[in-house]
Amino acid sequence: MITDVVVVGGGPNGLMLACELGLAGIRPLVLERLPEPSKEPKANGLLGQVVRMLDHRGLYERLSGSTEPPLPNSAYFMFGALNLDLSLLEDSPVHALPVPQHRIEQVLEERALELGAEIRRGHEVVGISQDEDAVTVEAVGPDGPYRLRARYLVGADGAHSVTRRLSGIGFPGVTYDRMTVRSAHATIPAEWVDPGTGSLTVPGYGTVPPFLPRRTERGGFSYAPLPGHPPLLSTTEWDQSGTDIPMSLDELRASIQRVLGVDVPIGPPDGEGPHVLRRLTGGNTRVAERFSDGRIFLVGDAAHVYSATGGGPGLNLGLQDAVNLGWKLAAEIRGSASPGLLESYGTERRAAAHRMVLNAQAQSALIAPGDDVTGLRAVFGELLRDRNTVRRLAELTTGADVRYDMGGPDPHPWVGRFAPELDLHTSTGTVRLAELTRTARPLLLDLTDDAVLAQTLSEWHHQIDVVTARPRTGAPTALLLRPDCHVAWASASPHPDTEDEQALRTALRGWLRPTG
Repeated sequence: MITDVVVVGGGPNGLMLACELGLAGIRPLVLERLPEPSKEPKANGLLGQVVRMLDHRGLYERLSGSTEPPLPNSAYFMFGALNLDLSLLEDSPVHALPVPQHRIEQVLEERALELGAEIRRGHEVVGISQDEDAVTVEAVGPDGPYRLRARYLVGADGAHSVTRRLSGIGFPGVTYDRMTVRSAHATIPAEWVDPGTGSLTVPGYGTVPPFLPRRTERGGFSYAPLPGHPPLLSTTEWDQSGTDIPMSLDELRASIQRVLGVDVPIGPPDGEGPHVLRRLTGGNTRVAERFSDGRIFLVGDAAHVYSATGGGPGLNLGLQDAVNLGWKLAAEIRGSASPGLLESYGTERRAAAHRMVLNAQAQSALIAPGDDVTGLRAVFGELLRDRNTVRRLAELTTGADVRYDMGGPDPHPWVGRFAPELDLHTSTGTVRLAELTRTARPLLLDLTDDAVLAQTLSEWHHQIDVVTARPRTGAPTALLLRPDCHVAWASASPHPDTEDEQALRTALRGWLRPTG
């Protein structure tokens, strides 16, 4: 018996891929080395386009506990510990979802199981080989070693990916050993916290807004009062010798003293854990030399890792890897994929990964010590008074500037980008565009006066969803969304002609074979 897809790694990225495959009718097998989900504190939330992506899959409500759609942050954000004044923007691209990683994994596992995935915990992959037809996987489970065959194998097994190593894919990049980051959940004097803004007022230093890191000549400090948890305090320092002594709150307090120049009394965190108490020395920024090798693919940290820059770039990017790859693998398995569709996964997502490298490098440079950096920050701060500069950096940080090349001359400005926010007026009432993409099927949104386009694609109707509606003012008159919710084609004409119809068919043929 041969399995369609084996996913190595049952963390957020592997589980997200399992969900995407399940929506497309593919039942993957997930092999996870750990016998049970990890309770170790890791990521504290999600940021940027991935939040909207989860909304388009109906997962935002499960994770947030709210029936309201995600709203953008229109106040402030940060770039290299500099304030981005989002109030300058008419429509902020910054969406945030504060939720711990263990909860993200729990929700994604529940959804993957609902969609038919099989998840085997305590199963470790120890060997991989492939031929023209399939991948042979050697694994060890609770009952001993075994072997299975899969049409495709996806490594979602982290920065030290066994899948990447066994497939011979290089992982070039840079290792940094100068930086030491200390983090801990801790209590702080209650009178120091402004109940209105949540800001922390440190006597002798000043105000520290929540979630906005502060940079001094001696290092960096941040204060993150995450919902449902004690405040998370973090420092960043440079050029410190390593130590094997376990991290302690006293060590963090001494670090805060060095960075801010004043004492901040901190105590043990309240409530049940697990709580963060860690020291990280050094960091890596690496991107795999390729994201696939034959029938083997990489997603998430197996494909790219980044030094800490705020906003959890690795998890945000990895979940979007999974969404990009899922529908393409499913189309290939079903036989509906156009030639080259699977290859486009590496092309599109490596470009996004390298864009995040640029983000990480720029922010690291801006928080480094030194008078020259202080001067650079002063000039940079002046540039941040410009609305267009704020927008570009906000989009860079959140991944909202990712635009895939869909081919064709002079595409509509929305083509290649993630789906816009649209409220649509249909015959059954008003609906958000995000609510129409929960099935992960291609979607043709026909907003023309006579719904002409919806009537001309009979050979595609069993492969795509077609919705006719009236949009808000200023929207295109027709949109074609890929299953990953990126715009493949758009028209601004209220009365599409033959040329528009041909362009639409060309866009469809770029990733689906007509079988009607």
